[in-house]
Amino acid sequence: MSSFRKALKSRQKNHHERSQPAFRKHLGLLEKKKDYKLRAVDYHKKQNTLSALRKKALEKNPDEFYYNMISSQLQDGVHVAKKPNEEVEVTEEQKKVMRTQDIKYVEMKRVAESKKIDRLKGELHLLEADGKQKNHHTFFVDSKKQVQSFDLADHLNTAPELLDRVYNRPTLTTLETKSIQGAVEPNTVKKLGRQRKHQYKILSQRIDREKKMFVISQKIQTRKDLQDKINKVKVKKETPNAAAIYKFETKRRR
Repeated sequence: MSSFRKALKSRQKNHHERSQPAFRKHLGLLEKKKDYKLRAVDYHKKQNTLSALRKKALEKNPDEFYYNMISSQLQDGVHVAKKPNEEVEVTEEQKKVMRTQDIKYVEMKRVAESKKIDRLKGELHLLEADGKQKNHHTFFVDSKKQVQSFDLADHLNTAPELLDRVYNRPTLTTLETKSIQGAVEPNTVKKLGRQRKHQYKILSQRIDREKKMFVISQKIQTRKDLQDKINKVKVKKETPNAAAIYKFETKRRR
């Protein structure tokens, strides 16, 4: 029981750290031992580093040679490594092989983009794509009186709110018999419209990328053909959207 009384928190005195005396308040908080220790360790570390550098400078041999002397230069007081000035010689045969590999790589990427485009087109069906020709649905009636009293929603048997939609336009019978979530909810329709617009934007970007890759492969192929054939006539200049066109003299090979 006596040991419990000694360990009881309520009977123990609170420890108060000594604060800065009143006449030294202008100096800030009183430095504790842990603060002094951190400052002392940092100071001695810097002093040891300076001593080691001073010793290394005194013991250095001025006649010693090392390769960094000739492979670096001093710029604004900082040693900068020199760039190797080695000219790599590439034969014509090696250039042809390199260009063949480039064409294969670009074609592989272009085919991958083309497959992604086809997949997106299959999902979107291009119902509301920009630049697509608008579809027209013509209704025929028997008299002018029917034209004046013609009601499109009544004729299609659907809700008036769904007339502007070119897809997923359920009839009134379907809306009454089946529970279609988000069929006429405006928030859901807006959310789906934003998602569809984003998908169309991605599709447009992929189509542009596929066209650029096709032009790049054509330009690489043209440069490769210029290496193989000598007599040529330039027909059309190279543009950012098309490769140059050359006519080569036909020669019969034995």
